[in-house]
Amino acid sequence: MTMEQREYTRWEKFSNWFYYNKWWLLIGAIVLYVVGSMLWNVLGIGQTQPDYCVAYVGRNQLPEDCVSALQTALAALGEDVNGDGTVSVQITQHITSDSQDLENIMYGYASEVTVLADITQGESYFFLLDDPDGFQENFQILANLDGSIPGYDDVSGMDKVYAWGDCPVLAGLALGSYTDSYLDETETGQCQDLLSGLYLGRRYYADPDENAAQAANAQLWQRLTAGAEA
Repeated sequence: MTMEQREYTRWEKFSNWFYYNKWWLLIGAIVLYVVGSMLWNVLGIGQTQPDYCVAYVGRNQLPEDCVSALQTALAALGEDVNGDGTVSVQITQHITSDSQDLENIMYGYASEVTVLADITQGESYFFLLDDPDGFQENFQILANLDGSIPGYDDVSGMDKVYAWGDCPVLAGLALGSYTDSYLDETETGQCQDLLSGLYLGRRYYADPDENAAQAANAQLWQRLTAGAEA
């Protein structure tokens, strides 16, 4: 006597397929988003570009309260570069992972894709990092502190960044407090305390024409790092 094989519903078949393919779908969606974003930026469809772009690359996502406060504080130190009448700063977060479980590995790959897209488009001049050595080893885009291009085999990161706490201007920003909620937990604290463990670096541009167009960014870099100790 043979047992009849149960016929799975369409939803059950889809759920099973999705369970085994969800991370590839995530990567595909991110790649599609990145490609679309690159085309969107190149074509400049309906966009007003921010005056300054900052990329945060770290293991823990920054609370929105801190991001918003930092954008406002940095804008107060900047200039209206694009001539739209306001000074705006855009901080983009790229969350990395050093965990070896599949979920975090896939998120790590996705983050690398978005960082590479940022670098390829020349979007962010400033980089806020929690691991400068790891970042430079992976992407080799950080400039020396004087703005020059490192040697081809130079993958060290710590000598190309300033610690947040060593920059009087950054450490003196009035950023207030934050409240961050995740699931059933709520965390509060001071934004300065949260950012104090980060490092500020800037990218280099191999193309002289691109580099010449970064004068406003270079001026803001000088303001942010004034009085800093390497």
